[in-house]
Amino acid sequence: MSDPAIGGRTPAAVEVTAGEELWWCACGLSSSQPFCDGTHEDTEFSPVQYIAPETKRVFFCTCKRSKNAPLCDGSHKELPL
Repeated sequence: MSDPAIGGRTPAAVEVTAGEELWWCACGLSSSQPFCDGTHEDTEFSPVQYIAPETKRVFFCTCKRSKNAPLCDGSHKELPL
């Protein structure tokens, strides 16, 4: 499996509501980062479902390197410039 494209270099802060279902872009090609817009159709990647456990602000990964996907774990800090 190849690496996904880098969709961004900073996490995306999003206010979520308990029970809300969102689909995180795993390919990095979506123009609506951090969420899926269907661009993955011709790739080996599939979006990742996220259901908010509670109402709060969460930080979604945009670099697509997080070990805690779809949430940011700071991996963007290790990206080459």
